[in-house]
Amino acid sequence: MTKLLWIFDLDNTLHNATPHIFPHINRSMTAYLQQHLQLDEAAANALRMHYWQRYGATLSGLMRHHGTDPEHFLWHTHQFPDLERMVLREPRLRHVLKALPGRKVVFSNAPQRYAQAVLKLLRVADLFDDVVAVEQTRYRPKPDSFGFIRLLRRQRIRAAQCVMVEDSLENLQTAKRLGMRTVWVNAGNKSSPCVDVKIRDVMQLPGALHRLN
Repeated sequence: MTKLLWIFDLDNTLHNATPHIFPHINRSMTAYLQQHLQLDEAAANALRMHYWQRYGATLSGLMRHHGTDPEHFLWHTHQFPDLERMVLREPRLRHVLKALPGRKVVFSNAPQRYAQAVLKLLRVADLFDDVVAVEQTRYRPKPDSFGFIRLLRRQRIRAAQCVMVEDSLENLQTAKRLGMRTVWVNAGNKSSPCVDVKIRDVMQLPGALHRLN
């Protein structure tokens, strides 16, 4: 298993972003759309959701339809003066990650600055060999296969040697199509042909290792 590469999503995979972080980002994105597209709050919120559902990331829709500058957008929507209070750290996470054989990278649609800050607060930054954030995908976020292929080249590894751990089914579909093994972090009852292993949260990962072989 030494040539194994674990590819982890960040938000809602390595930590729970639902209570504090996602609402903050959603509000910031809606405000950005209001200001830069001259929309009222309801219309801005609806458009944000529409692009997220259609493209997997609001940014993709904004770049495609409005020529939005991705750096400008990400800077304004990922300001976190209170990040330390917002990140919910699971103390066992470090132990869980250390129990996994092989190298580990983070692959996130978030900007690099935010991803690094969250990993530091989770106290696991040193356990990852690389952080592939949205900048490294040339602003083509998951589920676009472009970023996945860049990650594989950057790590000099084949898809068959990778395990993708994600909360997003759409992103796992891309991973599976490329030939990766897949772990879906989801507490619901649904399953999908693109999922090799389903776990309720990342703490269950070491116990699910035998199901990946």
